[in-house]
Amino acid sequence: MTMRTTTLGTTGPQVSALGLGCMGMSALYGEADRAESVATIHAALDAGVTLLDTGDFYAMGHNEMLIGEALRAAPAAAREKARVSVKFGALRDPEGGWSGYDGRPAAVKNFAAYSLQRLGVDHIDVYRIARLDPDVPIEETVGAIAELIEKGYVRHVGLSEVGADTIRRAAATAPVSDLQIEYSLISRGIEQEILPTLRELGIGVTAYGVLSRGLISGHFGADRQLSATDFRAHSPRFQGENLQHNLTLVEALRKIAEQKGVSVAQLAIAWVLSRGTDIVPLIGARTRERLGESLGALDVTLEAADLAAIEEAVPADAAAGDRYPSAQMAHLDSER
Repeated sequence: MTMRTTTLGTTGPQVSALGLGCMGMSALYGEADRAESVATIHAALDAGVTLLDTGDFYAMGHNEMLIGEALRAAPAAAREKARVSVKFGALRDPEGGWSGYDGRPAAVKNFAAYSLQRLGVDHIDVYRIARLDPDVPIEETVGAIAELIEKGYVRHVGLSEVGADTIRRAAATAPVSDLQIEYSLISRGIEQEILPTLRELGIGVTAYGVLSRGLISGHFGADRQLSATDFRAHSPRFQGENLQHNLTLVEALRKIAEQKGVSVAQLAIAWVLSRGTDIVPLIGARTRERLGESLGALDVTLEAADLAAIEEAVPADAAAGDRYPSAQMAHLDSER
């Protein structure tokens, strides 16, 4: 395996062709093993993965502290190459509930101060509000990040889950490196308007959910029991008939993967990689075993016939169920 590198848009940092999304090591997918999580981050760095993605609200700072711990224990050369992307702005309560987003300039700087401390770094490579604050113009939020860049606390402006109009307004305020948004074989909404806008403006994509939270990993079964704290227990795509339908898509992918001699997960990640060098898939591996499988996607070459077979097996809009519960879908600027 050779780790390829790319640049996030025309203004972003150079990063590995795959990034590591660390959220699942702390929150939303049930219990995780801290020692294994740190070992997985180290294994990713050893393999040449340089982009680590987190959010300051993932288990209320736990994920940032976990990454900070891993970076402190990593070899100096790997630590220096690491690029950390942080989402901010989501408001939580002591019970773990969600209460909106805060994109006010003062809040942006406050969030950044805490993230720098928890991560144990002197700057954040890419900083982005997790969701658009409907009460604060994106120009003000991005302007505050630009001020942090001027002072050396942040390197690049990122965006997350916003639509084409918001992207244009943000890019007119300050250079934007990338948009982080869900993109996979069964989540292809960005292809209509958002992706063309990004390419017109020279903005990259960091794609999360490339395995649709494990749904198209080839490892999720209909009899899987999910805890109440697992996001998927409330996700429409994992419910009842929706789940049954979506797993038939996975079985169709499995036939193609077996013909290629690869796993379903590798095929799904390779498909996202095939969509362009301006798209960096974030793999959500929580263990070294799953990390190794995901990295194997880098060695998968999809020919035109393979892509055609995948498209036939899983056409756009083939999935049953929205990617978030209805209350959360209503707050996604990218879906408007």
